[in-house]
Amino acid sequence: MGIAHPTCWGKGKFNSVGMAHPTNDMGIDMSKLRLGVLLSGGGRTMVNIDECIKAGQLDAEIVCVISSRREVAGVDRSRKIGIEPEFVRKKDLPDIEKFSNRIVETLDEAKVDLVLQCGWLCLWHIPEHYENKVMNIHPGLLPEFGGQGMYGHHVHEAVIAAGKNESGCTVHFVNNEYDAGPVILRRSCPVFATDDADILAERVFQQECAAYPQAIKLFGDGRLKVEDGKVVVL
Repeated sequence: MGIAHPTCWGKGKFNSVGMAHPTNDMGIDMSKLRLGVLLSGGGRTMVNIDECIKAGQLDAEIVCVISSRREVAGVDRSRKIGIEPEFVRKKDLPDIEKFSNRIVETLDEAKVDLVLQCGWLCLWHIPEHYENKVMNIHPGLLPEFGGQGMYGHHVHEAVIAAGKNESGCTVHFVNNEYDAGPVILRRSCPVFATDDADILAERVFQQECAAYPQAIKLFGDGRLKVEDGKVVVL
């Protein structure tokens, strides 16, 4: 499948037009939201976010990409947007703690403000200083069709098998359980009787292209607050 044309939410950046952005001693713009991407697959979601940034819809920059696999299209796509990915693979490390620590060290070194799981398939332990600073987008309407092993076409096939007439995507904060963190927003789309998993996946992806940038902008605008395990949009 090709990259969908980005559907970016919102009009304008986080800062007022004409406001000078503060820089550090190296001249790097420190006001932009610094994004770290975790991926295990094709990287289409990452590319959509990068396109939204380039279109001026998100006042952010992708500063770090971590891949859990070497031989995936997301690695080449990361390089095409100008970022050499870091590889952190479970099989190279003795346990989940070492795996998680390596991820956190890489994110910390890049001074990441918000972590985006973009087709990331690995459970990792999120430390306190990244609590409510890690987002995931799921290709279904959580809490349905979530949990371990429910990703990509597995979700779409399950939706069709269940005879659902609606599907969509869910953006949520990540905790230390599969697909269990507080929901930020959902976007829905119809499921038709003639759909197969490929057709439904593409329709859901169009919703993902709008939902993730919307959630990122809400975060960057300081409009997301978690109270009693639920997200409140301010």
